[in-house]
Amino acid sequence: MASEPQAATVKTGPPEPSRPMTAEELLRLPDDGHRYELIKGELRMMSPAGFEHGRVAIRVGALLDEDVRKNDLGSTCGAETGFLLCRDPDTVLAPDAAFVKKERLEGLEDTRGYLPFAPELAVEVISPSDSFTEVEEKARTWLQAGTRMVLVVDPTPRVVYIYRGAGRTATLTEQDTLEADDVVPGWRVPVRELFV
Repeated sequence: MASEPQAATVKTGPPEPSRPMTAEELLRLPDDGHRYELIKGELRMMSPAGFEHGRVAIRVGALLDEDVRKNDLGSTCGAETGFLLCRDPDTVLAPDAAFVKKERLEGLEDTRGYLPFAPELAVEVISPSDSFTEVEEKARTWLQAGTRMVLVVDPTPRVVYIYRGAGRTATLTEQDTLEADDVVPGWRVPVRELFV
């Protein structure tokens, strides 16, 4: 007697723990209301942002986008945008805001997935659930992948930490002006404007 054909099983969730997840698998995860990043093939769930975090992130992104659009420099990306920073194992990070210059986007045929490179500028806003060590580690990951400047914005003391090259290069308070002209031409903004 012949046995009945078995239906093929399609897995849509995370891969088995013994195997690193790929960027393609991350992109295909069903929407469960959470945000995820991929660190060296390991899936990491991100907690939903609190009000202050979201308010500051959209403010920084709006100020950045205003300059990028006015000067036709490229594109500004929001918090849901993933960047594929390395392969085997894959790392996909999503900053709170980012800038990618126009020349780097022109050669891409398909921009529906993760961009296959690091942005020129990445912005990370610290949440109450973040440890400063974790955020610094993330800033280093961006820099190692080719990001020219990382802004770590801390809403509680209203401070901006600037990372370039090997690590932190400046700490700005509300009395200072953020100058990123060498990365985002023309972008200068009083730090206090990021928190209003």
